[in-house]
Amino acid sequence: MDAVRVTMLRELLADTPWIARTRGFAGTLRDVARPGGLLLVGTEAEEPWHLAAHLADEAAFADLPGLSPVLVRHRVPPDAPPHLSVSLARLEAARRGETVFVVAPEAAGEGLLERVHDARRVGATVLALEAADPELRGLAHEALTVAPDPGAPSFELVQHLVSAATGDPASPRRTGGGLRGRLARLLDQLTAPPPPLGW
Repeated sequence: MDAVRVTMLRELLADTPWIARTRGFAGTLRDVARPGGLLLVGTEAEEPWHLAAHLADEAAFADLPGLSPVLVRHRVPPDAPPHLSVSLARLEAARRGETVFVVAPEAAGEGLLERVHDARRVGATVLALEAADPELRGLAHEALTVAPDPGAPSFELVQHLVSAATGDPASPRRTGGGLRGRLARLLDQLTAPPPPLGW
């Protein structure tokens, strides 16, 4: 989707809470992403190819290399090029300072949830763009929920709005996340193992 269409969609949604919600979420993503440490993963049924491509474009356009994601795949074909050969084992190697961004238009699935939980436990930040998956939402430090609703934009459209907003410095940083978010971050800091020497 090109910039003109995204601008038109923003104008159409200007009187709804969706622009502020997607900008807030994008601001958080931009704030936590580090070069090589943004792990983008979808569900077993649907990989977030378009979002990965748009985030890479925004990273290049805005000179924010941290936004260029590592696409993590459930199944890697044997002939896949290196940049498309990152398996779920990469989530198992996630560490403090990295971000696991889960995009789930349907239930994330038990295997993915376990890996995300483990990544969070060792100090990775977890963000989720999800369609009413309470288990995934409960694991995420911050989640943007696109519930199936006739009045809500489509899941695909919200992905476009988020990716377009990541390169926009006007997108606000989410600093609070409410009491629950602050408590979750404090709990993560208190229970995470210390980083290895030399980090």
